[in-house]
Amino acid sequence: MEPSSTLGLEAGARPLSPKQQEAVEHGEGPLLIIAGAGTGKTLVITRRIAHLISTKKAKPHEILALTFTEKAAKEMEERVDQLVPYGYTGVTLSTFHAFGDRILREHGLRLGLTPDFRVLSRPEQVIFFRKHLFEFPLKAFRPLGNPTKHIEALLSLFSRAKDEDVSPEAYLSYADRRLTKALATPDDPTLLEEAAFEKELAETYRQYQTLLMKEGCIDFGDQVFLALRLLRENPTVLKKVQSQFRYVLVDEFQDTNFAQFQLVRLLSDGHHNITVVGDDDQSIYKFRGAAISNILGFGKMYHDAKRVVLTENYRSVQPVLDAAYRLIQQNNPDRLEVQEKIDKRLIAQVEDPAPSLLDPPVVHLHFDTLSSEADAVARIIAEEHEAGRDFGDFAILVRANADADSFLRALNVRGVPYRFTGNRGLYSRPEVRLLIAFMRAVADFHDSSSLYYLATSELYRLPDETLARCNTLARRKNQSLYEIFKGIETGQGEVSLAPAENAEAMATLQKLLGDLQASLQRAREVDAGVVLYEFIRRSGLLEQYAERMTTAQEVKIQNVARFFEEI
Repeated sequence: MEPSSTLGLEAGARPLSPKQQEAVEHGEGPLLIIAGAGTGKTLVITRRIAHLISTKKAKPHEILALTFTEKAAKEMEERVDQLVPYGYTGVTLSTFHAFGDRILREHGLRLGLTPDFRVLSRPEQVIFFRKHLFEFPLKAFRPLGNPTKHIEALLSLFSRAKDEDVSPEAYLSYADRRLTKALATPDDPTLLEEAAFEKELAETYRQYQTLLMKEGCIDFGDQVFLALRLLRENPTVLKKVQSQFRYVLVDEFQDTNFAQFQLVRLLSDGHHNITVVGDDDQSIYKFRGAAISNILGFGKMYHDAKRVVLTENYRSVQPVLDAAYRLIQQNNPDRLEVQEKIDKRLIAQVEDPAPSLLDPPVVHLHFDTLSSEADAVARIIAEEHEAGRDFGDFAILVRANADADSFLRALNVRGVPYRFTGNRGLYSRPEVRLLIAFMRAVADFHDSSSLYYLATSELYRLPDETLARCNTLARRKNQSLYEIFKGIETGQGEVSLAPAENAEAMATLQKLLGDLQASLQRAREVDAGVVLYEFIRRSGLLEQYAERMTTAQEVKIQNVARFFEEI
C-alpha cells in the first residue's frame, strides 16, 4: 500500500496531480511550494498535513500550520478533519497573531506580562495614546495648535517597526548614530533636524512600549514581535516550543512580514522541517509590511530546499490565464520566475463552457473619471441583460471597498440588482437602513429621524398627512416624534387623527409603539441579535419580500441575512 493511500478523500475531491503529489509526499527538510492562482494550494497543504499524520512521520500535535486569517485557518482545519481518521485531531492551525498570543499567554511572565494581558484594537490604541499624550517626549510631533494630529501616523510607524522586527532599543541606537553623525557635520543643518526627529520618534516608541507593559496591554503587532523576543531571550522556552512542533507549514508565504518569517525560522531552526506555500505574483500586503523578499530569498536561506512549482490551474480558462500572465510580466525582473529561471505560466485544466463569450478574452476601456467608468459598466450589464444574459453572469471587482460606491450608485440608477460582498454599501440599502432605524429607535425612543424612517417604511406606512402634522408639532414644541406619537395614542396630545384615517392609522401607530416597547423589554433580557431576529420574524419582513420572488427581492433577503450575521 502506498503511503498516500491511507488518506481519506474529501467529498467530490479530484485526485492529486503529479506535482501536487510530489509536494504532499515530500519527506524531511525545507520545501518551497510555488503555487500560482487556482492551482490548489490549500488542497496541497491540507493533504500534506494529513500525509504526515497517516504515514506516522508526525503526531497531530507535532504539526504547526500558520496562515493569515481566522477564516483560512478554520477552512484548513475543516479540510484536515475530513482527511484524517476520527480521533486524530490536535494539529495546531492558527494565524500568526493567534499563535504569538498563545506563546505570550503561556510564557509572558518572563517579559513581565501577566496571562490576562489585553490586546488593544486600533481605536483603543488611539485612546490609549491620547490618554498618555503628555507623557511622551514629543515636541515636533505634538504641535500646540493640534496636539493629537500625529497620533495615527506615530502608531503606524510603531506598528511597521514591529513588523520589521525593530525594537525600541534598536531604533534608539540607530537614532543616536544619526545624531552623532549630524553633530559631526555642523555645516548641514538639515541632517541635524532629521536626526532630532528620529531621536524624538525613537524615544516616543520606547515610552509607548513602557506604558503598554505598565498597564498590562499589548497591541496587534506585539503578538508576533514580543513572542519572537520572548523565544530569543529564553532558550528553555524556545527549546520546548521547537521540540513540540516537528513540522511547520506556512500558507500565503509571500505575505509574511520580516518578523513573522523570523518567528518561523526560529521555530524550525532545529529540524528545518519547514514547508512554505506562496506565490510572489500574489503578494497583496506590502502596505502591512509584507516582505516579498521572504519568498524570493527562501532558497538562499535554505540551500537544500526542495522546490515544487504548481502550474495547473483549476479555476480559469486559458485566455484569462494568458492575459494575466502578460500583465504580471511587467513586474520583471523582480519576479521569482526570472530570478530562479522557472516557468510559472499557468495551464488551464477546465474547459471553456462558452468559448464565444471570450472573443476577445480581455477588453481594456479607459475613462476620464471613476463615475464615467461606473456608468459605462452599469450600462453594459443592463444591455447584456436585455439581450438575454442573467445578472448573475456578471461580477465587478474593485481594488478596495471605497472604490465600489460609484459602481453601486450606477447600478442603482440602472435598476440592476446586485450582491455586494463588502459591508460598505450594505448599510445604505433600504432594507438594511430599515433594520438600523429599528435598532436605533429601540436604543433611543427619542431618536426622531430613526422613528420617522421606521414609520414611513413598508412595514408601517403611517399616512403622510399624519406624519407631516406630527413633525410640525414636534419641531414647534421642541419634542421628540415619539412624544407626539404617545400623545396621539393616549388622546392627550395636540394632534388628532382625521376621521378618514383614524381607525387604520391608530392601529398602525399602536403596532409601531407596541413593537418598540416589546423590543426594549426583550433587549433587557437578550442580546441585540435575538431582538433583531424576533423583530424580523414578527414583522413578516422576509415574507413580504418572498411574495414576489424576483432577483431584486432575493437580493433584499440576502442583504437582510448579511446584516443579521454582522449583528
